[in-house]
Amino acid sequence: MITHAPSTDRTSDRRLPQAVLWDMDGTLVDTEPYWMTAEHELVEAHGGTWTDEDAMSLVGNPLLESARIIRERGGVDLPVEEIVAFLIGRVIDQVRVEVPWQPGARELLATLRDAGVPCALVTMSYRELAEPVADLAPEGAFQLLVCGDEVERGKPDPEPYLVAAERLGVDVTKCVAIEDSPAGIASARAAGAATLGVEAVVPVLPAPGLSRTRSLELVDLDLLARLVSGEVVDLMADDAA
Repeated sequence: MITHAPSTDRTSDRRLPQAVLWDMDGTLVDTEPYWMTAEHELVEAHGGTWTDEDAMSLVGNPLLESARIIRERGGVDLPVEEIVAFLIGRVIDQVRVEVPWQPGARELLATLRDAGVPCALVTMSYRELAEPVADLAPEGAFQLLVCGDEVERGKPDPEPYLVAAERLGVDVTKCVAIEDSPAGIASARAAGAATLGVEAVVPVLPAPGLSRTRSLELVDLDLLARLVSGEVVDLMADDAA
């Protein structure tokens, strides 16, 4: 059933997710502009041209795949591993200045922790970037990190989410995944998780079975319980009405 509005808190009448599986870039923290800045810097330093459309097309991709595209489309004559290293280094530099948490992200993490719902960070960023972000989350928020340099097949393949559920010892179909990109949403849905798309940098288009919201500030325990029970909640449909 599709519903178009948040309900009053009825969490006590519903089962909470066995876990919540979080994407990082764009979903938890607004670091996509950091990645795009790094891409522009690198391509321009090598005399190439990189458009905003080029940058948007990489959102949610595995880093090695993004690096290959930057090498081919941007004319960056470096090994893909060096491209990845440059991008990560520049994003880490920017994160050290400021971690741009998405509105409502820290509050929801703390609420889930206090409710005893385990959380995993499931990101295509490498551990050297994911760990500093996770360390600045509310204490005890994350039980697990699954990072892009630790899986064989990145998003949109379901492997990252399946690995997270397996390591947490939970049923992925009883989990909620929170994502912002087409690749990430495809990965979570292919794994079988109830998936909530949060619109950030790129549009989250309506799709059968996909729940959507414009902000994590609209997400609470009752909403997550509704999603894992099989409801599809489209809070963006109200905006369009």
